[in-house]
Amino acid sequence: MAAHRPGPLKQQNKAHKGGRHRGRGSAQRDGKGRLALKTLSKKVRKELSRVDRRHRASQLRKQKKEAVLAEKRQLGGKDGPPHQVLVVPLHSRISLPEAMQLLQDRDTGTVHLNALGNTQSFMLLCPRLKHRWFFTSARPGDLHTVLDMAKVADTILFLLDPLEGWDSTGDYCLSCLFAQGLPTYTLAVQGISGLPLKKQIDARKKLSKAVEKRFLHDKFLLLDTQQEAGMLLRQLANQKQQHLAFRDRRAYLFAHAVDFVPSEENNLVGTLKISGYVRGQTVNVNRLLHIVGHGDFQMKQIDAPGDPFPLNPRRIKPQKDPDMAMEICATDTVDDMEEGLKVLMRADPDRQESLQAEVIPDPMEGEQTWPTEEELSEAKDFLKESSKVVKKVPKGTSSYQAEWILDGGSQSGGEGDEYEYDDMEHEDFMEEESQDESSEEEEEEYETMTVGESVHDDLYDEKVDEEAEAKMLEKYKQERLEEMFPDEVDTPRDVAARIRFQKYRGLKSFRTSPWDPKENLPQDYARIFQFQNFTNTRKSIFKEIEEKEVEGAEVGWYVTLHVSEVPVSVVECFRQGAPLIAFSLLPHEQKMSVLNMVVRRDPGNTEPVKAKEELIFHCGFRRFRASPLFSQHTAADKHKLQRFLTADMALVVTVYAPITFPPASVLLFKQKSNGMHSLIATGHLMSVDPDRMVIKRVVLSGHPFKIFTKMAVVRYMFFNREDVLWFKPVELRTKWGRRGHIKEPLGTHGHMKCSFDGKLKSQDTVLMNLYKRVFPKWTYDPYVPEPVPWVKSESSSVVPQEGME
Repeated sequence: MAAHRPGPLKQQNKAHKGGRHRGRGSAQRDGKGRLALKTLSKKVRKELSRVDRRHRASQLRKQKKEAVLAEKRQLGGKDGPPHQVLVVPLHSRISLPEAMQLLQDRDTGTVHLNALGNTQSFMLLCPRLKHRWFFTSARPGDLHTVLDMAKVADTILFLLDPLEGWDSTGDYCLSCLFAQGLPTYTLAVQGISGLPLKKQIDARKKLSKAVEKRFLHDKFLLLDTQQEAGMLLRQLANQKQQHLAFRDRRAYLFAHAVDFVPSEENNLVGTLKISGYVRGQTVNVNRLLHIVGHGDFQMKQIDAPGDPFPLNPRRIKPQKDPDMAMEICATDTVDDMEEGLKVLMRADPDRQESLQAEVIPDPMEGEQTWPTEEELSEAKDFLKESSKVVKKVPKGTSSYQAEWILDGGSQSGGEGDEYEYDDMEHEDFMEEESQDESSEEEEEEYETMTVGESVHDDLYDEKVDEEAEAKMLEKYKQERLEEMFPDEVDTPRDVAARIRFQKYRGLKSFRTSPWDPKENLPQDYARIFQFQNFTNTRKSIFKEIEEKEVEGAEVGWYVTLHVSEVPVSVVECFRQGAPLIAFSLLPHEQKMSVLNMVVRRDPGNTEPVKAKEELIFHCGFRRFRASPLFSQHTAADKHKLQRFLTADMALVVTVYAPITFPPASVLLFKQKSNGMHSLIATGHLMSVDPDRMVIKRVVLSGHPFKIFTKMAVVRYMFFNREDVLWFKPVELRTKWGRRGHIKEPLGTHGHMKCSFDGKLKSQDTVLMNLYKRVFPKWTYDPYVPEPVPWVKSESSSVVPQEGME
């Protein structure tokens, strides 16, 4: 019996999909014990009830509250470092000694005076409040001192004038401090009680409005009586602390005492003993130490003398009179400190970090091996083929006879003569026109007018530096030309363009065209260090700081650091009154690399700043001099060079400097001829990346001479035929948006036939973009000279103080 065969019209049903609705057994049989990837990697999340969620939230709140209280108790407590307060008067009428005298309350606690050169400082111990303060002061005119001490201060106490609040010098100091990053601060007004009663209320209202411009939602306290000083101390003790990221991850120390032991071989170099309280993180003797303004050094050992300012001094009973108790402060018991001195750590040569900041390049590393015989034979064949010249010779001429036939040379005729004649005629016309214009300008420039004589004019002219004025005028002209014609350069007449711009290249698209970052690197790149992945290295170092316990001097201990190979100039600066501040470096932070910083022009400075000028940098805890490059802040892989520091946008500053892990604030200063430093830009550290490409653009311009439908004859871009042929592959563009390319040269004077994607206008300009990669100059110098103390006048120009010239 034959089987039934379905016909072509039989209904076709969908197949059953058993994968979605199969049971647990079939899934286990198919999986055969294997688990899905999500099950392995996903954390088991337990669904909490509403009561458990509330309980967990309350526990987190309690932990955060306890952490804040523990931080408050540690700062200024018996187990932590003293609460360091920097007093900064913001007006010239404020009496700083009077304010410091009010804070030295003998009834509140014990006062230990300490004169650090010209800086007034004292330690205030208050057992009743269970707190100890270390007060230091700095004038706004000493800008470097204010900025350096603000880096390590726990609180800044700003003293305001009751009538004006702050003057121009104080305002300039506030701008620098806000750009660097402010720790916890408090505002106090001095002298408001000296005003009449009717004017005190008006003065408070005006001062409140003035303070709101800088310090939003902040109130100020009074500092005229001893009672108001006590209230200010309680405010300082109970205030919530604000953290600065660049110092919380590093150990740092403010020097209370310094001793110098010269070495036996050289008296100019020796061992520096720095005594102070450890802050921030634990100090490890094997890490490097950076002394602000002087450089990086190695430590030999860390000693732990007795605390010279204990909050609760020991009480010992003398043998003669057991009923009397006598307080002995550690400052008076020098012998007891000598006995209690112990060595915490000594440097291990195997684990100690090196001071090597640069790579020593091997000159033979990039050498090429000697060519083989096959390569030499190929080179000879290539030279033979390239040396063959095609000549027009009569029929039947042999190769030997052809060698003796001279080349006809460049025959000028036809179109070439016509364009040459046109060029000469146009040049003569341009010369006559320029002479007429110059004569007209001379007639317009000079005119007769009556000027009154003044004795002060001669005195004013004596102080004017004519050379500096001429240089500044030239900079202003260059900056204005750069704004009007960005990157445009005149093609030289005496040098061929293919030689003048031989390091440049053309790009189809600046954004998408490829450019190898390892191509044609300078010799200085052999001296620097580069991370394989800077972001991952930074994360791993910060994670190690948070999780790993480091052996060494803990936070709050009073220690003495023995720093080796320190020049004697460091001690001389300390004895002259400059503060000595030391930061412990993280791994790799002593090595040189390329730093990229995002900055924005300070609105108070309008002088032109050209690229590769020497500037003074305050980057995090470092201070150095260098010559930077300016480039656009974009997300592309290539960034266009900016010849001047513009005021309307943020720019990236590229410079050779030691590695610093962000976050870190950046301040740029420029030293003037009279020794003063003016703030020109502020920003932050972006990355440490030598592969970030800064590309310089050069724009060559030409003018259309004869215009056809989509063709044009362009001149004045080049001045010989060879240059036109050399730059023929590069694309052209116009200021009105047309694009084109060079078809062929015409004549011998640089005229060229060009085709465009549309008809040109007679007033349009033809442009050619050329690019090359540029690198910063290696002018890094860690030593920055102290600036002349300055005051700002009412016309917002900085002038030196009296007697400082």
